[in-house]
Amino acid sequence: MSGEHSTTTVGSLPDATATSPLAPVALTWLVWSLFVASVATLAVYVRTAGASWAVPGVVAVDGLTVLLWVAVTFFSGIVHSYSRRYMAGSAHETTFFYTVFGFTVAVMGLVAADHVALFGLLWLAMGLLMSRLVGIADGWTQAQAAARIARTYFLASSALLGVALTALWWATGATTITGIVAATGSLGGPVWLVAAAALVLAAMVQSALVPFHGWLLSSMTAPTPASALMHAGFVNAGGILLTRFAPVLTVDTTLMLAVVVVGATSAVAGKLMKSVRTDIKGELGCSTVGQMGFMIVQAGLGFFGAAVTHLILHGCYKAYQFLSSGARVERTTPGAEASATSETGVGGVVVTLLTGLVGGVLFAALTGKGTTVDSGLLLVIFVVFTTLHAARSAVRHTGLSAPVRYGAVPLVFVPAIVVYAGVYHAVSGLLPVAAAPTELTAVHGLVAAVFIAVYVGTEAGIHERSRWLYATLLNASQPAPDTVLTATEEYDER
Repeated sequence: MSGEHSTTTVGSLPDATATSPLAPVALTWLVWSLFVASVATLAVYVRTAGASWAVPGVVAVDGLTVLLWVAVTFFSGIVHSYSRRYMAGSAHETTFFYTVFGFTVAVMGLVAADHVALFGLLWLAMGLLMSRLVGIADGWTQAQAAARIARTYFLASSALLGVALTALWWATGATTITGIVAATGSLGGPVWLVAAAALVLAAMVQSALVPFHGWLLSSMTAPTPASALMHAGFVNAGGILLTRFAPVLTVDTTLMLAVVVVGATSAVAGKLMKSVRTDIKGELGCSTVGQMGFMIVQAGLGFFGAAVTHLILHGCYKAYQFLSSGARVERTTPGAEASATSETGVGGVVVTLLTGLVGGVLFAALTGKGTTVDSGLLLVIFVVFTTLHAARSAVRHTGLSAPVRYGAVPLVFVPAIVVYAGVYHAVSGLLPVAAAPTELTAVHGLVAAVFIAVYVGTEAGIHERSRWLYATLLNASQPAPDTVLTATEEYDER
């Protein structure tokens, strides 16, 4: 009848507290206890002015270790707590929690490992556990295909790391990471080149850089909390690897330049692929490819503190994005506006440009980066464009009047840059490796020019007007065909 509304009741959400088996409850409490212990360890480390602890020849706890312990346990605690309800009633609930907790322990061990064999074994375990999460639904054909793809990539990454560690042992005679780092002054020649190239390739595979991004885009069969852990934590392993072995990489500036190029390629490709994806998780996956490229670029520029800062902040952001992805699904009637996008206008353009420039100048003033003619200038340029992009998105997509939007943008983003610079300083002070900026080259200039061209081009919508470019980007961003769910009947968890 006219004027009457019907309401469909789907039932209340399950009470995870009442229905969860013992393992999820116990492991959730345990991982949060590890977080508290990690924070306490970080506080003690800071108060003792960086006194390191070690079991000689086995583990070595330094500033990078305790910092990553805090980040890893925090992300894992969020995922455990979220999964209490998300996985409630699943046939794989207990297995899922054991696997996530095992992954957490493996990463905590990895960042503390000093012996090269222990480091390599934990790297392998980390990959195998993540591939298990991708294929956690045993009866789902697409999930098993995605797990096989991920496992293949992770085994290749472990093999490359094995080559690198063996070559470094051969060149230095050291069986520990601290021993290898201490002997980097004698590194050089073919054996070092093999080791360095294998390290970079292993990092590229683990961080899903182009052309190794296929496993990440094919991993959407993983439960959403597992995807959050993957994009917030697992892919950061490449940046951690390059930071841990930074003295090996900084031996030669040409190698560092190559790291910048491979990172920049992925950053550009990720942004372009993201611009043509319409599904939420696919868009987030392409975004991760681009963001991991930025992280690797920062390492290649010699600013390992910036790379670690990036992986922590990006982890927080991407975990939130995945765990809240369901809320982004919109249902609109044909012809309805899909989003409340406002026209930027001249005022918005001016505010956006000024905010980006002020952000870059402020970052340079607070950190000292970009104040001399070296690779720090490129780092400042990235800060400018990141601020520019975020400010433009806020101007266009915030449902407020134009004057309020234009006034609020600098009031939000300028303090954010101050906070970012402060975090960068704090993180850099904890790392066992100092910044190693390199001289600017024509290649650095070309990278900056490509970034500017891609940013302007995508904002102008060139990829939407070129059918060839659009189709190329769409094809490049597709997961493996056998991992795609074509009918919901193909997956019916029992």
